[in-house]
Amino acid sequence: MNRQHRTKLLNHQSRAYHEGVVEFINQEWIFFNELTDEASSLDDFLHQEVEINRSNRWRKGLLMEEGAVKLSKEVVYLFDQEEIKIKKHLQYSFGQLLDDLHDDSFFQFVMTLNSLHFSIYDCIYGYNQLTFLENEPNKSGVNFFIFDNEEDICSVQHHFVYSSQKHDRFEFTLNNGKRIIIEKLNSSK
Repeated sequence: MNRQHRTKLLNHQSRAYHEGVVEFINQEWIFFNELTDEASSLDDFLHQEVEINRSNRWRKGLLMEEGAVKLSKEVVYLFDQEEIKIKKHLQYSFGQLLDDLHDDSFFQFVMTLNSLHFSIYDCIYGYNQLTFLENEPNKSGVNFFIFDNEEDICSVQHHFVYSSQKHDRFEFTLNNGKRIIIEKLNSSK
């Protein structure tokens, strides 16, 4: 699996966007999250990826100041009461882990998480021990991640031993008691 396959898998994750409506109130753009009914200033999302529905298709762009959206070839402006999607950020330590995983471990982990009806964007807590061992030649430890998909909770422990080979073991435990363990042994190349 190369970087292109990783990107494709990540781009097809569910719950990757905050979906809602924007309104222009008191000379300020406000985003109303459809799921949580929370209101936020659109300025909180400046320079983030968004999608807007124009000509009956969703178009990706970058949110700019004053309700502007920079699309690939043009800049357009939001309309009052317009539906938009704002790309979520991955929890930092979790994103670092995904970047560091060997391709086979990455694929197995994400596919198992998805099979349990969780998205990588459902991560609400993460502790990544690997970030503290960056300069160590031999690394071992455990990472902890919690996922919430609004219906269930999943706790993931990632046990790792990285020396001449990379050994990854993921233990998934759901709030209903279901457990799955996957292990991957990869060459360190």
